[in-house]
Amino acid sequence: MPEPLHYSPHPRIAERKQAGPPKITDVATAPPDSAWYTRFNANLAVVITKGVGTMWCAYAFAALSFVSLPAAIGSGSPVILVSWISQTFLQLVLLSIIIVGQNILAAAADKRAEATYKDSDAILTTTLDIHRHLEQQDKQIRDLMQMIRDAQRSQES
Repeated sequence: MPEPLHYSPHPRIAERKQAGPPKITDVATAPPDSAWYTRFNANLAVVITKGVGTMWCAYAFAALSFVSLPAAIGSGSPVILVSWISQTFLQLVLLSIIIVGQNILAAAADKRAEATYKDSDAILTTTLDIHRHLEQQDKQIRDLMQMIRDAQRSQES
């Protein structure tokens, strides 16, 4: 009977167990060993994005854009009114709303990634259990084969 295969776990298994699933904070800020201004810029961008990416900010931008609406209407020019709609209202308000939507989509993607990570961990654990079971089976088969060989030898003598 050929020698049984000996299992040696892939190094990625230990890395994955130690690191866990990736989190937003792992990628949302600059690494601690980067330059101070890189960390500052990354953290400032995250803070501003979190602030602008709220519906309250969208409401504030809408209110701000309405300040110039009377002047756009009073100009009597449809070009200026269209310009106000596209350059003032839509750009200000839609910016925040798009960020809010992206945050919601990112949160859903994070939940999917976490579920995939947990599923992969379950599959890995089950695979390792199957491997241990097969090793036990191999040992029992070897023991049975040895018993058969011993019985054949005793019959021959």
